Amino acid sequence: MKKILLTIVVLTGIFSCTDDITGLNQNTKDATVVPAAYLFTNAQKNVVDQMVSTSVNFNVFRLFTQQWTETTYTDESNYDIGTRTIPDNHWAVMYRDVLRDLKESKSYLQLYEPATPAEEAENANRIAIVDILTAYSYSVLVDTFGDVPYTESLDIEAFPNPKYDDGETIYKDLIAKLTAASASLDSGYDSFGTADLVYGGNAGKWKLFANSLRLKLAINLDDVDHAYATTQALAAVADGVISSNSDNAALKYLSAQPNANPVFVDVVASGRNDFVPTSTVIEKMNGLNDPRRAKFFTQIGDIYEGGTPGSSNNFDNFSHIGDMLLEPTFEGLIMDNAEVEFLLAEAVERGIAVGGTSTSHYDAAITASMNYWGVSSEDIASYLAQPSVAYATATGNWKQKIGEQAYLGLYNRGFECWTSYRRLDFPVLTAPDDAEVNQVPTRYTYPAREETLNASNLEAASTAIGGNTLTTKLFWDVN
Repeated sequence: MKKILLTIVVLTGIFSCTDDITGLNQNTKDATVVPAAYLFTNAQKNVVDQMVSTSVNFNVFRLFTQQWTETTYTDESNYDIGTRTIPDNHWAVMYRDVLRDLKESKSYLQLYEPATPAEEAENANRIAIVDILTAYSYSVLVDTFGDVPYTESLDIEAFPNPKYDDGETIYKDLIAKLTAASASLDSGYDSFGTADLVYGGNAGKWKLFANSLRLKLAINLDDVDHAYATTQALAAVADGVISSNSDNAALKYLSAQPNANPVFVDVVASGRNDFVPTSTVIEKMNGLNDPRRAKFFTQIGDIYEGGTPGSSNNFDNFSHIGDMLLEPTFEGLIMDNAEVEFLLAEAVERGIAVGGTSTSHYDAAITASMNYWGVSSEDIASYLAQPSVAYATATGNWKQKIGEQAYLGLYNRGFECWTSYRRLDFPVLTAPDDAEVNQVPTRYTYPAREETLNASNLEAASTAIGGNTLTTKLFWDVN
């Protein structure tokens, strides 16, 4: 009860200014619904903050994919994630600050006794949305670590030392939960209203997000179980996936802290010059005359030039992060149209009949990305017409064609860029000379805290996945 009261007090303080990010206009008489809404809002903001953050204490995915690199302190660019206990911090945010609040939110919703059919429908929508965001959060944990606590997680009284469940088994259970949640959503009714920071309570858009996540998990599974992946991908697409940028899953940040975009907080408000874009991403974009460069980066002189991944890079000698990304109100994305279209292009190449062609989805993905960043239609057409970009003539097999463009289309979305890279093995990235390991990490190592508090279960999980190392591949990363 103390946690609930604290959450209410904290959120009331955070969101009571004129820039009200939630507008939690809930019926205060509905005592069960109000705490549920606060807990949901808190979890939602925490998970998006975690995925968007560039604080090297919490999120180093942009550094793993060599889209950014550090200047003075280069440990994390060289894959040292132990000094700052980054796995521990990521784990704690996802389990303690996100999943625990979602579990408690659902518990309150299940106690609620609706007075009318409309209230019953709205509450059912709330429960389904909590289930969807829960599935997303667990998928992040699996895609970060591999096997993780699932069936015994979040219940410290019954399971103080929870076992780690098999990643593939978790994936399939998440897909089942997403399928059920999507089917139960009724777009004719509201849900959390303005307490929903992503979709404003729009159940129809949550359905699209759930189905898009189902598609992503299915594509990740394709190299492991093609028949199952095919069935699930086709079902997800048939139920409707994100098909325009207006359906993107994005949290709208505000101009003032603590509700500003974490990138603004970490890069601008901190007053530190810790990051520059890398030569890896800039040289790729220079070679393609990519019009998104003006959005992604600043120029140094009259050119775009990036720093060397893992090296000490003088901040003043290289391009900087683009102004658009550094706006305090710039939204935080966890799923967008470009990502979905790249997944659909993959699906076609994998022999999954989702409709359209690999070319049409590839072009649509690039177009969606460029539209999002404000590129003109003329520049988009010119870019797509280049032989080095056009699907029929771009270099390499389908994995290289899609992987190279997804690397650019998922810029500033470090985690999903990392997932795409691991699944497709493109673009080819070389570990820095002083890196902890001689390749780009394929997972986080388990939290050091688990070695103390849950040693036997961690040891079993480490054995099951093939070793607790940065280069152990996840169950779906088989090729």
